[in-house]
Amino acid sequence: MPPETRPPRTVVVTGATRGIGRAIAERFVAAGDNVATLSRGSEVPDGVLAVPGDVTDSAAVDAGFTAIEERFGPVEVLVANAGITRDGLLMRMSDDDFDAVLDVNLVGAFRCARRASKGMIRQRRGRIILISSVVGLYGGPGQVNYAASKAGLVGVARSITRELGGRGITANVVAPGFIQTAMTDALPQAQQDSYLAAIPAARFAQASEVAGVVEFLAGPDAGYISGAVIPVDGGLGMGH
Repeated sequence: MPPETRPPRTVVVTGATRGIGRAIAERFVAAGDNVATLSRGSEVPDGVLAVPGDVTDSAAVDAGFTAIEERFGPVEVLVANAGITRDGLLMRMSDDDFDAVLDVNLVGAFRCARRASKGMIRQRRGRIILISSVVGLYGGPGQVNYAASKAGLVGVARSITRELGGRGITANVVAPGFIQTAMTDALPQAQQDSYLAAIPAARFAQASEVAGVVEFLAGPDAGYISGAVIPVDGGLGMGH
Protein backbone atom coordinates (compact mmCIF):
# COMPACT_ATOMS: atom_id res chain seq x y z
CA MET A 1 0.00 0.00 0.00
CA PRO A 2 1.51 3.38 -0.94
CA PRO A 3 2.37 5.61 2.06
CA GLU A 4 -0.26 8.18 1.12
CA THR A 5 -3.08 5.62 1.32
CA ARG A 6 -2.30 4.05 4.68
CA PRO A 7 -2.11 5.53 8.17
CA PRO A 8 1.37 6.07 9.59
CA ARG A 9 2.74 3.24 11.69
CA THR A 10 4.62 3.61 14.96
CA VAL A 11 8.14 2.38 14.24
CA VAL A 12 11.00 2.03 16.75
CA VAL A 13 14.54 1.71 15.39
CA THR A 14 17.30 1.23 17.94
CA GLY A 15 20.77 2.43 17.06
CA ALA A 16 19.36 5.01 14.64
CA THR A 17 22.15 7.60 14.96
CA ARG A 18 24.48 6.26 12.27
CA GLY A 19 25.15 3.67 9.61
CA ILE A 20 22.52 1.05 8.88
CA GLY A 21 20.21 2.16 11.69
CA ARG A 22 20.17 5.72 10.42
CA ALA A 23 19.38 4.58 6.88
CA ILE A 24 16.55 2.39 8.18
CA ALA A 25 15.05 5.21 10.25
CA GLU A 26 15.26 7.60 7.31
CA ARG A 27 13.52 5.07 5.07
CA PHE A 28 10.55 4.78 7.43
CA VAL A 29 10.36 8.57 7.84
CA ALA A 30 10.26 8.91 4.04
CA ALA A 31 7.42 6.36 3.96
CA GLY A 32 5.35 8.62 6.23
CA ASP A 33 5.67 6.60 9.43
CA ASN A 34 6.09 7.90 12.97
CA VAL A 35 9.63 6.87 13.80
CA ALA A 36 11.28 6.90 17.23
CA THR A 37 14.50 5.69 18.78
CA LEU A 38 15.96 5.20 22.22
CA SER A 39 18.75 7.74 22.52
CA ARG A 40 21.65 8.35 24.85
CA GLY A 41 22.14 11.87 23.55
CA SER A 42 23.50 11.32 20.05
CA GLU A 43 22.14 13.19 17.05
CA VAL A 44 19.24 11.45 15.30
CA PRO A 45 17.97 11.85 11.72
CA ASP A 46 15.42 14.55 10.91
CA GLY A 47 11.89 13.47 11.67
CA VAL A 48 12.89 10.86 14.26
CA LEU A 49 11.64 11.22 17.82
CA ALA A 50 14.46 10.59 20.29
CA VAL A 51 13.45 9.45 23.76
CA PRO A 52 15.95 8.75 26.53
CA GLY A 53 16.74 5.07 26.73
CA ASP A 54 19.44 2.44 26.98
CA VAL A 55 18.87 -1.10 25.67
CA THR A 56 20.96 -2.55 28.51
CA ASP A 57 18.46 -1.25 31.10
CA SER A 58 15.03 -2.91 31.19
CA ALA A 59 13.44 -0.07 33.17
CA ALA A 60 14.79 2.49 30.70
CA VAL A 61 13.50 0.45 27.76
CA ASP A 62 10.06 0.28 29.38
CA ALA A 63 10.03 4.02 30.06
CA GLY A 64 11.20 4.80 26.54
CA PHE A 65 8.53 2.65 24.89
CA THR A 66 5.90 4.16 27.18
CA ALA A 67 6.90 7.67 26.08
CA ILE A 68 6.78 6.62 22.41
CA GLU A 69 3.36 5.01 22.83
CA GLU A 70 2.00 8.11 24.55
CA ARG A 71 3.15 10.20 21.59
CA PHE A 72 2.37 7.94 18.63
CA GLY A 73 0.31 5.00 19.84
CA PRO A 74 1.25 1.32 20.09
CA VAL A 75 4.48 0.21 18.46
CA GLU A 76 3.75 -1.74 15.27
CA VAL A 77 7.29 -2.20 13.94
CA LEU A 78 10.45 -2.81 15.96
CA VAL A 79 13.86 -2.80 14.30
CA ALA A 80 16.43 -3.94 16.86
CA ASN A 81 19.66 -2.63 15.38
CA ALA A 82 21.70 -1.29 18.30
CA GLY A 83 25.07 -3.01 18.43
CA ILE A 84 28.64 -2.69 19.64
CA THR A 85 31.90 -4.52 19.05
CA ARG A 86 34.76 -5.29 21.39
CA ASP A 87 36.98 -7.43 19.20
CA GLY A 88 39.82 -9.48 20.59
CA LEU A 89 41.41 -12.88 20.26
CA LEU A 90 39.72 -15.67 22.19
CA MET A 91 42.57 -16.26 24.63
CA ARG A 92 42.73 -12.57 25.53
CA MET A 93 39.03 -11.71 25.55
CA SER A 94 37.85 -10.69 29.00
CA ASP A 95 34.53 -11.65 30.56
CA ASP A 96 33.60 -7.97 30.50
CA ASP A 97 34.22 -7.70 26.76
CA PHE A 98 32.12 -10.81 26.12
CA ASP A 99 29.31 -9.80 28.46
CA ALA A 100 29.11 -6.18 27.24
CA VAL A 101 28.66 -7.17 23.60
CA LEU A 102 25.99 -9.77 24.39
CA ASP A 103 24.19 -7.34 26.73
CA VAL A 104 23.74 -4.76 23.96
CA ASN A 105 23.47 -6.86 20.83
CA LEU A 106 21.49 -9.87 22.04
CA VAL A 107 19.92 -9.13 25.42
CA GLY A 108 19.17 -5.55 24.30
CA ALA A 109 17.22 -6.89 21.33
CA PHE A 110 15.37 -9.27 23.64
CA ARG A 111 14.47 -6.44 26.04
CA CYS A 112 13.06 -4.34 23.21
CA ALA A 113 11.19 -7.25 21.62
CA ARG A 114 9.69 -8.23 24.97
CA ARG A 115 8.44 -4.68 25.57
CA ALA A 116 7.20 -4.13 22.01
CA SER A 117 5.35 -7.46 22.00
CA LYS A 118 2.91 -6.28 24.68
CA GLY A 119 1.20 -3.82 22.37
CA MET A 120 1.56 -6.09 19.35
CA ILE A 121 -0.26 -8.92 21.13
CA ARG A 122 -3.12 -6.58 22.02
CA GLN A 123 -3.33 -5.33 18.43
CA ARG A 124 -2.87 -8.82 16.98
CA ARG A 125 -0.29 -7.51 14.55
CA GLY A 126 3.33 -6.50 14.55
CA ARG A 127 6.70 -6.76 12.85
CA ILE A 128 9.91 -7.52 14.75
CA ILE A 129 13.09 -7.24 12.67
CA LEU A 130 16.42 -8.09 14.26
CA ILE A 131 19.60 -6.81 12.58
CA SER A 132 22.23 -9.53 12.73
CA SER A 133 25.38 -9.86 10.60
CA VAL A 134 26.96 -12.25 8.15
CA VAL A 135 29.53 -12.74 10.93
CA GLY A 136 26.83 -14.35 13.08
CA LEU A 137 26.68 -17.38 10.81
CA TYR A 138 30.00 -17.13 8.95
CA GLY A 139 32.16 -16.42 12.00
CA GLY A 140 34.99 -13.93 12.32
CA PRO A 141 38.43 -14.17 13.88
CA GLY A 142 38.64 -12.02 16.98
CA GLN A 143 34.86 -11.75 17.12
CA VAL A 144 33.69 -14.65 19.28
CA ASN A 145 31.54 -12.27 21.34
CA TYR A 146 30.08 -10.38 18.37
CA ALA A 147 29.40 -13.54 16.33
CA ALA A 148 27.72 -15.22 19.30
CA SER A 149 25.50 -12.21 19.91
CA LYS A 150 24.46 -11.99 16.27
CA ALA A 151 23.89 -15.74 15.89
CA GLY A 152 21.71 -15.67 19.00
CA LEU A 153 19.27 -13.34 17.29
CA VAL A 154 18.26 -16.19 14.98
CA GLY A 155 17.09 -18.24 17.95
CA VAL A 156 15.24 -15.22 19.33
CA ALA A 157 13.38 -14.57 16.07
CA ARG A 158 12.46 -18.20 15.52
CA SER A 159 11.23 -18.67 19.08
CA ILE A 160 9.12 -15.48 18.84
CA THR A 161 7.71 -16.80 15.57
CA ARG A 162 6.63 -20.06 17.20
CA GLU A 163 5.23 -18.25 20.23
CA LEU A 164 3.44 -15.32 18.58
CA GLY A 165 3.01 -16.32 14.94
CA GLY A 166 -0.67 -17.03 15.44
CA ARG A 167 -1.27 -13.48 16.62
CA GLY A 168 -0.32 -11.73 13.39
CA ILE A 169 3.23 -11.01 14.58
CA THR A 170 6.28 -11.83 12.48
CA ALA A 171 9.90 -11.93 13.60
CA ASN A 172 12.75 -12.00 11.10
CA VAL A 173 16.50 -11.53 10.96
CA VAL A 174 18.41 -9.43 8.43
CA ALA A 175 22.09 -10.33 8.15
CA PRO A 176 24.10 -7.62 6.39
CA GLY A 177 27.60 -8.20 5.07
CA PHE A 178 30.16 -5.46 4.54
CA ILE A 179 28.53 -2.05 4.24
CA GLN A 180 30.14 1.01 2.68
CA THR A 181 30.58 3.40 5.60
CA ALA A 182 33.18 5.88 6.80
CA MET A 183 34.69 2.96 8.71
CA THR A 184 35.16 0.74 5.65
CA ASP A 185 36.32 3.71 3.55
CA ALA A 186 39.09 4.30 6.09
CA LEU A 187 40.48 0.76 5.81
CA PRO A 188 43.79 0.34 3.97
CA GLN A 189 43.21 -0.38 0.28
CA ALA A 190 44.86 -3.79 0.54
CA GLN A 191 42.44 -4.77 3.29
CA GLN A 192 39.46 -3.49 1.30
CA ASP A 193 40.66 -5.48 -1.71
CA SER A 194 40.94 -8.69 0.34
CA TYR A 195 37.37 -8.27 1.61
CA LEU A 196 36.07 -7.49 -1.88
CA ALA A 197 37.77 -10.60 -3.28
CA ALA A 198 35.62 -12.76 -0.98
CA ILE A 199 32.33 -11.10 -2.01
CA PRO A 200 30.77 -12.49 -5.21
CA ALA A 201 29.10 -9.13 -5.87
CA ALA A 202 32.61 -7.55 -5.80
CA ARG A 203 31.45 -4.48 -3.92
CA PHE A 204 30.33 -3.36 -0.49
CA ALA A 205 26.62 -2.77 0.13
CA GLN A 206 25.03 0.61 0.58
CA ALA A 207 23.21 1.06 3.88
CA SER A 208 20.11 1.93 1.85
CA GLU A 209 20.11 -1.59 0.39
CA VAL A 210 19.74 -3.05 3.89
CA ALA A 211 17.06 -0.47 4.72
CA GLY A 212 15.06 -1.53 1.66
CA VAL A 213 14.95 -5.15 2.84
CA VAL A 214 13.88 -4.05 6.32
CA GLU A 215 11.14 -1.87 4.84
CA PHE A 216 9.86 -4.84 2.83
CA LEU A 217 9.79 -7.11 5.90
CA ALA A 218 7.79 -4.46 7.77
CA GLY A 219 5.26 -4.14 4.97
CA PRO A 220 2.06 -5.91 3.97
CA ASP A 221 3.69 -8.12 1.33
CA ALA A 222 5.84 -9.86 3.96
CA GLY A 223 3.04 -11.03 6.22
CA TYR A 224 3.79 -14.71 5.56
CA ILE A 225 7.55 -14.43 6.12
CA SER A 226 8.59 -15.20 9.67
CA GLY A 227 11.56 -16.85 11.32
CA ALA A 228 13.61 -16.14 8.20
CA VAL A 229 17.26 -15.11 8.00
CA ILE A 230 17.70 -12.81 5.03
CA PRO A 231 21.31 -12.12 4.04
CA VAL A 232 22.17 -8.80 2.43
CA ASP A 233 25.81 -9.61 1.79
CA GLY A 234 26.43 -9.88 -1.94
CA GLY A 235 26.74 -13.67 -1.61
CA LEU A 236 29.54 -13.60 0.95
CA GLY A 237 27.94 -16.04 3.38
CA MET A 238 26.21 -18.41 0.96
CA GLY A 239 25.23 -21.66 2.64
CA HIS A 240 25.72 -20.38 6.18
